Amino acid sequence: MNGSANERKLKKLETFKRLINLGLIGICIVLEAADFYFHWEKSFQYSVVEDLQGLWGRGTFAELAFYTTVLLFLSATYGGIRLGYQKNAEIVFSQVLSTFLANIIIYFEMVIMARGLFAPQAFLRMMVEQVIIVIIYINIANRIYRSIFPPRKLLLIHGDRPYEELCNKFESRKDKYLITKIMNVNEGADVLCRAILQAYESGECNAVVLGDISVEDRSALLKFCYGHSIRVYVLPKITDVIMSGAEDLHVFDSPLFLTREYSLTMEQRIFKRTVDIVCSVILLILASPIMLITAIVIKLYDGGPVLYKQVRCTVNQKEFYIMKFRSMRTDAERDGVARLAQKNDSRITPIGKFIRKCRIDELPQLINILRGDMSFIGPRPERPEIIAQYLEVMPEFAFRMKVKAGLAGFAQVYGKYNTSPYDKLKLDLTYIENYSAWLDIKLMMLTLKVLFWPDSTEGVESEQITALKEEGQRRE
Repeated sequence: MNGSANERKLKKLETFKRLINLGLIGICIVLEAADFYFHWEKSFQYSVVEDLQGLWGRGTFAELAFYTTVLLFLSATYGGIRLGYQKNAEIVFSQVLSTFLANIIIYFEMVIMARGLFAPQAFLRMMVEQVIIVIIYINIANRIYRSIFPPRKLLLIHGDRPYEELCNKFESRKDKYLITKIMNVNEGADVLCRAILQAYESGECNAVVLGDISVEDRSALLKFCYGHSIRVYVLPKITDVIMSGAEDLHVFDSPLFLTREYSLTMEQRIFKRTVDIVCSVILLILASPIMLITAIVIKLYDGGPVLYKQVRCTVNQKEFYIMKFRSMRTDAERDGVARLAQKNDSRITPIGKFIRKCRIDELPQLINILRGDMSFIGPRPERPEIIAQYLEVMPEFAFRMKVKAGLAGFAQVYGKYNTSPYDKLKLDLTYIENYSAWLDIKLMMLTLKVLFWPDSTEGVESEQITALKEEGQRRE
């Protein structure tokens, strides 16, 4: 089968997958909107504006369209419409979160229309009904999708370094990926290309994964797969991430990519700082009762200090004192040696476990944001001692300090707490190289999901700290 035929086949398949995905998720959105319309007709419109009693036409249609649009936007933002890409439980969680936020927005919109508060009982009933609809329907829709589109069969090509960790990552998503063949890059480009083509034409594999292999080896294989219209998954190197933000210039008759020192425009700096100030003030006011209760409970538990101040580094490795609610014993680092928190760390108090799980321990950092030490979005600030350890084996770690540290960032939204330092660096560089005001807004919205999704609150495995030096072996 030639490359052109493969390309046409893949395009038809992708179009079909998108149509099925949109159709299945569209039904879910319609069911939720229908439930909203039922409650609107039954009680909402009479509670909001008396003039809307019995009214169909433009008023009801506009309200229904507004609700559906908000729900669809939030579902797309939080990944509730990504059947086949996210795990079933995560899709359900994303859609429930989207529905909850959409209902809050529509409730306050109706409060404005009614010019006063009204009983939320009907909204609570509607929310319960919609959660039941989402749980039942998403499970059915996902089963339908998986039956039509089974896991993609992969041929993994790896280098000399251990590849078991990469296999485990794909194994965790066996609903979407299935590694059916593994080969070493040392077998040679000719042998690998023949094996790729044979596996693809026989149906043994329908995609290739290029693991941590050299740029030279990767280039030959990538060109071959591209020429035969074979899908390729590539684990990017740091230079690849930097190039992803390059500017495409057309100054003469050859393509030219420009990468430059990272810097925000004046408008971007003003926008980012304004958002930091406004949001930190609002959140400090809203969170003040929770912060007060947390401070009292910590003090009553062992009589120690409520806040824990620690030196961290922000832009250009500038040091500042970060503030957190204390979650560990007062003698957690009595020997003065900096240690990352580990999974099931015995130094964490019972109260500390709870506030860490709920991220309440991070709330005092709103003061750091207001003072300008940090931003809402940016790479998480690290301790100078930990940075020194990273830089010894991974000098590129300094790249992430081209921007101001943040309360949350790309690595927190798309990674886990125990994601390897090398992968976190690549995620942070992705943010730096692709910065935009909209990206900041999107990450702030996605942070809400991170706060409640358990995968993002896992502790650092002790083996990862021991294996830190292995990260240096992954460099180009």
